Amino acid sequence: MSVNLADVNLATMLREGTKKSHTMAENMGFIKCFLKGVVEKNSYRRLAANLYYVYGAMEEEMERLKDHPILSKVYFPELNRKANLERDLFYYYGANWREEIELSPTGQAYVNRIHHVANEKPELLVAHLYTRYLGDLSGGQILKKIAQTAMNLSEGEGTAFYQFEQIPDEKAFKTQYRAAMDSLPVDQQTAEAIVDEANDAFGMNMKMFGELEGNLIKAIGQMLFNSLTRRRSRGSTDGELATAE
Repeated sequence: MSVNLADVNLATMLREGTKKSHTMAENMGFIKCFLKGVVEKNSYRRLAANLYYVYGAMEEEMERLKDHPILSKVYFPELNRKANLERDLFYYYGANWREEIELSPTGQAYVNRIHHVANEKPELLVAHLYTRYLGDLSGGQILKKIAQTAMNLSEGEGTAFYQFEQIPDEKAFKTQYRAAMDSLPVDQQTAEAIVDEANDAFGMNMKMFGELEGNLIKAIGQMLFNSLTRRRSRGSTDGELATAE
């Protein structure tokens, strides 16, 4: 029996299939504090360093696989974050930032997974692209404002990560990107594997956030951390690694 690939709505499957993971990510202490305007600079710059390696891995593999029959349809270099993160790391660490930053154990596991998937099952990279890039687009501007206020940053300082200079209409682009995902030539089984990989990607992000909570607690104190993270938020309705739509 032939499989009608057109019947696979991958974007919807990803959104619905990662709702639980998305809510769990939003309820991580580090993220809860961030959303409430408590952002500690040392923790934030360590996160930026990890993300530099994560996006570096994704973008290196996507460049290598840009002619792949599936990945070519979601190859949008205007989404690339590595260069923007380099600007942020220069701001937070100084001119010698390359010698100053290091990849944490959880970040290393994340990077290793990206390279493994790219070599063994390239179509699963779609899950990592979806989890990170659409999340960045969905919540980026709100998170940028929170970071600026919390860390007393001037416009353009330390928040290049959230700037998509080559995407003037982020809402329209997200619609275009989801349509591209729905057009991917994947069957139901492959789509389900991509959803599973997206949930794993959420898990890897959560481990990175959890790794940062110790530094944050040291900076703000255990009692304040407990009070900020006590109440459980409901989470948003989207499935990406976003904190706001």
